[in-house]
Amino acid sequence: MTYNSAAPLRTYWSAERPAHVEWIVVDNGSTDDSVQVAESLGARVIVAEKNLGFSAANNLGLRSAQGEYIAFVNPDARVVASDLDELASAIDELGGLVSPQLLNTDGTLQPNGRGAPLLLHKILNRASERQQDNGYRLYAADGERRNVFWLIGAVVAGSAATMRALGGWNDRFFLYYEDKDLSIRAWRAGFPVTLLGSVRWTHGWSRETTRIRLMPWVREFDSLFRFYSLYPEFLFGGRSVARRHPEASARSGRLVSGG
Repeated sequence: MTYNSAAPLRTYWSAERPAHVEWIVVDNGSTDDSVQVAESLGARVIVAEKNLGFSAANNLGLRSAQGEYIAFVNPDARVVASDLDELASAIDELGGLVSPQLLNTDGTLQPNGRGAPLLLHKILNRASERQQDNGYRLYAADGERRNVFWLIGAVVAGSAATMRALGGWNDRFFLYYEDKDLSIRAWRAGFPVTLLGSVRWTHGWSRETTRIRLMPWVREFDSLFRFYSLYPEFLFGGRSVARRHPEASARSGRLVSGG
């Protein structure tokens, strides 16, 4: 999904891709040259007349995709084409949702796996810049496969059958919290959620709520209210989380040996 994403497309998507890989870009009414840049780089572009939001745009791409495997990838993430076969094999073996371990642009690990989305965890995460594996910010070491409660939405992959069985993304979320919701629904449906340490892709991580701009924060709080209305057990945590999410609670954060 793109929205005024011409610059990251040029930076992260200029490498050649195998001919059999279908690259679909859903553009959410960009006012820059995102559409032209994506087309020049070889994408099949679906142009939305307005900004549909992250979830609805992803679903539009999902309905159009023809492949056996689906990966939702942000415009500020770099796909390594030589890793795609390994990613597909992991999806076949593990099932469910899978993501590569993401890296920051300086090569350090990025915590794209997360623990239970308790409201307190969210507050503490925003209050601290420390990047250690602390039970909420989770990483997979090289060669490890780590079950996590949820994956950030920068890169989320799985079989087309799994994605469609889940009903795609929840378009009640315009932006933010949709990744938590998708992962929770995957666990509830019996699909594990796994961070793959043997595949590492770079993610620029351009998050608008790190800046002082009103609309991103309005959307953040709107999605926050929707999420905790759907999943009130995460407001305070405790036994209700383990009771309502037994598989995710039991397995998230546990290391699984690589194949």
